[in-house]
Amino acid sequence: MKLDKMHHIAIQVSDIKKSVDWYKSKFACKVDYCDSSWALLRFANISMALVSKNEHPPHYAIERDSITEFGVATPHRDGTSSVYIEDLDGNTIEMLKL
Repeated sequence: MKLDKMHHIAIQVSDIKKSVDWYKSKFACKVDYCDSSWALLRFANISMALVSKNEHPPHYAIERDSITEFGVATPHRDGTSSVYIEDLDGNTIEMLKL
């Protein structure tokens, strides 16, 4: 059985740039992407998205080769596409196709 890959966790922050600077000053991570509404920080074993409260819900993302079983995929500006779903307790999961 091929296991799914956890791609990133996403937390909401009040200021993307300040949060990126803070995380970079405290931890060994690399900025893969950053704009005014979200940033993606890469750690050795997983990435972390910093998202603005008006743009994205807090969530975690699971990477799959195909996500059509979860709904209609939305394309993103970084070339990925995803479908947001919820688990039984209302936690948001982003099903992500790279």
